Amino acid sequence: MEKKDKRYQTYLMILKEELIPAMGCTEPIALAYGAAKAREVLGCLPERVLVQVSGSIIKNVKSVIVPNTGHLKGIPAAVAAGIVAGRPDKKLEVIASVSEEKIGEMKEFLDQTKIQVEHIDYGPVFDLVITVFHGDSYAKVRIADFHTNIVLIEKNGEILLEKEVDSAGNKEERADRSLLSMEGIWDFATSVDVEDVREVLERQIRFNTAISEEGLKGSYGACMGRTILNVYGDDIRIRAKAKAAAGSDARMNGCELPVVINSGSGNQGIAASVPVIEYARELDSGEEKLFRALVLSNLSTIHQKTGIGTLSAFCGVVSAGAGAGAGIAYLRGGGYKEVIHTIVNGLAIVSGIFCDGAKASCAAKIAASVDAAILGYEMYCQGQQFEGGDGIVMKDVESTIRSVGYIGREGMKDTNEKIIKMMIEG
Repeated sequence: MEKKDKRYQTYLMILKEELIPAMGCTEPIALAYGAAKAREVLGCLPERVLVQVSGSIIKNVKSVIVPNTGHLKGIPAAVAAGIVAGRPDKKLEVIASVSEEKIGEMKEFLDQTKIQVEHIDYGPVFDLVITVFHGDSYAKVRIADFHTNIVLIEKNGEILLEKEVDSAGNKEERADRSLLSMEGIWDFATSVDVEDVREVLERQIRFNTAISEEGLKGSYGACMGRTILNVYGDDIRIRAKAKAAAGSDARMNGCELPVVINSGSGNQGIAASVPVIEYARELDSGEEKLFRALVLSNLSTIHQKTGIGTLSAFCGVVSAGAGAGAGIAYLRGGGYKEVIHTIVNGLAIVSGIFCDGAKASCAAKIAASVDAAILGYEMYCQGQQFEGGDGIVMKDVESTIRSVGYIGREGMKDTNEKIIKMMIEG
């Protein structure tokens, strides 16, 4: 693909928009960001807080530890962290630097301040409104569609900022994801000037490797990464999924290291990168080939997730695992056919995994998804594949990605509501 091709610059921009650092699970961090912004607009510490959130936010915040809070969980903890210690200019790293004194102040704030949480359904799957009050003054911030997309800022009846809520994610402000295709992604990944992607990929390698290693060393969650290595051994196929799982172990359970995310998710960022990095080390692939494999994995993941949306009852690491499989296929000498059949086979195996929120078991789902993608590649190398008409598998890779997107976006809406209802009532 030549640099003058419109897709070249678009694909570069997509990578820069999507592969950004975040400290902690992105849904609680979005709450902390919104809360920090609301407090900034109010101009003082609030006396009362109203938090209105869509069901999928509730689902993804309920069980995950918010970093730099002294191991607090849940919506009030995320909001308190943003109000007391947040730096809104840092966006998804809003609570990346918090002193022990501030952690103490958070706990005092939670003890002394009423934080009311309401379930809302205004349309967007990703939707949060935070209103902070002090005396007769108030400030309101709404974030919708994706994690840093502030669509409303209001203070004492005056609208300071207002944007149209767009379920496609404010397309006019972001690179056009409709230009993504597996053929285009393959062309771009194999021809891109690696200097154009160096900064964003070096950061992904550095951050996501570090949290993976921390997950293996520490005692986080259910220790899935370490368990997999202890039980199944040290083969590259095992290490690839174990190290990805370890990154999630740490991230879901309070580790205070940043992650470079993909499609708004740290778990997806880990799953799309760590297995590819591990294979490149094993195969001694060299820097350039690793970069190209990561471009292929990341963009394949984003392409799949575009049709599903930011949040769904469809587990996003299934898409990221398939993306990682594409990158691994390339590292192992596969061409375009091997890559697309790896994705189709991987999706056919594990597309039934549903998302029941951010928590320790996400690490196991990452391991299962990476394993399915590697199996999908091995199948094709053995002359085996799932054919069009086999369930959700369609006639080609693009049709299959669209079918999975439709299931995740439309078919699983009711499943998502049932999961949310169970979690709220349980």
